[in-house]
Amino acid sequence: MTHILAIDQGTTSSRAILFDERLQVVASAQEEFAQHYPRPGWVEHDPTDLWSSVAATARAAMEKAGVKAGRIAAIGITNQRETTLIWDRATGQPIHNAIVWQDRRTADTCAALKAAGHEPMISARTGLLLDPYFSATKVKWLLDHVDGARARAEAGELAFGTVDSWLIWNLTGGRVHATDATNAARTMLYNIATGAWDAEICGLMDIPMSLLPDVRDCAADFGTARADLFGREIPILGVAGDQQAATVGQACFAPGMMKSTYGTGCFALLNTGPDLVPSTNRLLTTIAYQLNGKPTYALEGSIFIAGAVVQWLRDGLKIIRHASETQSLAEAAEEAQGVVLVPAFTGLGAPYWRPDCRGAVFGLSRNSGPAELARAALESVGYQTRDLLDAMRADWGAAADGVLRVDGGMSASDWAMQFLSDILGAPVDRPKVTETTALGAAYLAGFKAGTYGSPEEFAKSWALDRRFQPQMDADTRTAKYARWGRAVQATMSI
Repeated sequence: MTHILAIDQGTTSSRAILFDERLQVVASAQEEFAQHYPRPGWVEHDPTDLWSSVAATARAAMEKAGVKAGRIAAIGITNQRETTLIWDRATGQPIHNAIVWQDRRTADTCAALKAAGHEPMISARTGLLLDPYFSATKVKWLLDHVDGARARAEAGELAFGTVDSWLIWNLTGGRVHATDATNAARTMLYNIATGAWDAEICGLMDIPMSLLPDVRDCAADFGTARADLFGREIPILGVAGDQQAATVGQACFAPGMMKSTYGTGCFALLNTGPDLVPSTNRLLTTIAYQLNGKPTYALEGSIFIAGAVVQWLRDGLKIIRHASETQSLAEAAEEAQGVVLVPAFTGLGAPYWRPDCRGAVFGLSRNSGPAELARAALESVGYQTRDLLDAMRADWGAAADGVLRVDGGMSASDWAMQFLSDILGAPVDRPKVTETTALGAAYLAGFKAGTYGSPEEFAKSWALDRRFQPQMDADTRTAKYARWGRAVQATMSI
């Protein structure tokens, strides 16, 4: 029993990765599933797609590796956060499609709660801002709009969960209704200081507390997967939301350590240790991970558009065919033109939180072309990351200006990572293993199973692929970032 099966359930696909006793990838499988957009601003998933794709990829990874269930010590789960499901406790049938984290249908509810003055209390207890992004108002919407749902919930017949809870329920055949502290912390119903569901917030949202799952550590007993799924029961011993799992996978265990994951968007987390740090700069306070009943906290900032800006160059402007082409274009661009792209295609995320903004380009001249736009696109990710890190430093008031660890698809671009280091004025470390989300889930499960050692031992196994050191002089860095700041202000004023 030397292997760990990591389930990585994402927004557009599910993956399963099998790790060995040295945390090396043995085999993996991936399956995409449909996105549903019933109305503008609404995003849903069919819950059966989430479950079936997870079961299928887990079996496929085991088959590829030729590893039977008897050799798997544990399952670890990481998942898209905030996405909301409610199902019948007796039948396991969902009452509605899953409402995805991107969904904006509850914007009016959030606005009304803000207008009534509830945001300060909610933020103080949950670390979150009043936004449709989080689960609470999605749960309220389901109870208010699905026929009979509220009465059934009040009768104790229904269960709520984020995607991890839905998977645990199905893996265990309905025996376990649980989540971990990191996923609970993203619901806007969980008091991250007391470590318990908040009765006052639940009352405010008119959500019966009987709906809610049990909250456990990230490395804990979440029951066992049914024998009929994989040929033998397998314990589920690790769970964390995707960005927290990436923080673990990057071994950011010491206060002051930072990681930034570049996918469609970007999520940066700063470990603040046992200190719960309220943000005065529109960041989120959250739980990075929880072990042995003790939460480790983090400040989190989210950028809506990171890798998606490269997709826009490819699919929208059609000036590239492959993401890798941006590097040579950026190198060929005339830096003196100073083109700045603010990629607010779906609004601006932290620290601005301006969903009404839209993208803008500044500094165009007659000579501007694909090269300048590609350079501006890559630079925009660096600028936005600096926005987040400056806000984190201001909030924490400690030496959070060390190395930034990066992962995700865009971290493969040497040019983008060098510019990131330059504009931050700090080293940027890219690890050899960039599958940090699945790696974090695997480590948590393996740690609980006794397959892997302590966090300190795991941190020693973290291996550097390349360190990017700042090469830009201070005057240039200051001037370029000031230009970005003017561009953002202009964008927000339109």
